Amino acid sequence: MFKILAINPGATSTKIGYYEDEKEIFTESIRHHNEEVQKFKKTIDQLDMRVQTVKDFLKEKNIDLKDIDVFVARGGPFKPLRSGTYSINKKMIDDVLSGNVLADHVSNLACLIAEKLSVRTDQKKFIVDPVSVDEFDDIARISGLEGIERKSLSHALNMKMIAKKWAKENNKDYFKSSLIVVHLGTGISVSAHKNGRMIDLNNANDEGPFSPQRTGTLPVTQLSKLIISKKMDYEEVKKMLTTRGGVYSYFKNDNITELVKMMNDGDKKVELVLSAMMYQVSKEIGAMATVLYGNVDCIIVTGGIAYNKCLTDIIVERTKFIAPVVIYPGEDEILALVLGALRVLKGEEKEMEY
Repeated sequence: MFKILAINPGATSTKIGYYEDEKEIFTESIRHHNEEVQKFKKTIDQLDMRVQTVKDFLKEKNIDLKDIDVFVARGGPFKPLRSGTYSINKKMIDDVLSGNVLADHVSNLACLIAEKLSVRTDQKKFIVDPVSVDEFDDIARISGLEGIERKSLSHALNMKMIAKKWAKENNKDYFKSSLIVVHLGTGISVSAHKNGRMIDLNNANDEGPFSPQRTGTLPVTQLSKLIISKKMDYEEVKKMLTTRGGVYSYFKNDNITELVKMMNDGDKKVELVLSAMMYQVSKEIGAMATVLYGNVDCIIVTGGIAYNKCLTDIIVERTKFIAPVVIYPGEDEILALVLGALRVLKGEEKEMEY
């Protein structure tokens, strides 16, 4: 039996899960006061605070770090990597500490937290399916403008787990299936899976459907004119596109649960905007169907927004002609981390080297 601690940092929380093999002992989201997080100018500066918070919490739970066999951490937007479970090594640690990553994101801290929590040399330390999983076909990288390349950054951890879960429940082989997997969260990822590879997807920060906070694809000439007229610098543009865009830009509110209630109470503008978000998701699913030449075994929809049947019904109605649509509401990235580690520990998959 393996005692496993999974670590998944969020913007104002650090989620941890303690497992004995596949048995969940507890999962807890340790909250950090927003003021506490905001005082740090750089994400990396939060590391010691988050490590100490986790240590204090485990002490309250009477869990000794020496007794843990395996630490498994969320993988961030590192360099492009194949899907799999990677051992945390010096090269990975050095890349994060030096900023040699594709984006400054709190998920980069997870491997550092695992490294600092480890107190025995024989304790295993892994990441699983990082944000930067890249299995693109070469044709998918071409953007349409020389010097700009489409990049594979996505909710790979959750989408890969859900795809494998669907395959297991339906007696299918994920590595012989053609699937479209959609993650509906703060950002929205729509991905095409062919024989175990994500051969195309939308980078939720750059393109595809708009989401609660992100603009997705925009009319580029109008966007260019707006940026020039407002004399915006890069950081202002990035904030507008990735944290103040999408649904938030219309209502100054990105809480989909609250907005769905407003829609159900008769707010027509909310209904229009939320319907448009699902309309754009459906269009992206259609695009991914062409990537798979129309041979799609199933369309799988997951993520927090998928709890809202009134929204997922729009996707079902627009895309069911392509393939059956299955809804797996929510996301369980902690479990995905644990299962990824166990596949290596049980010899079902080979450990990958960063």
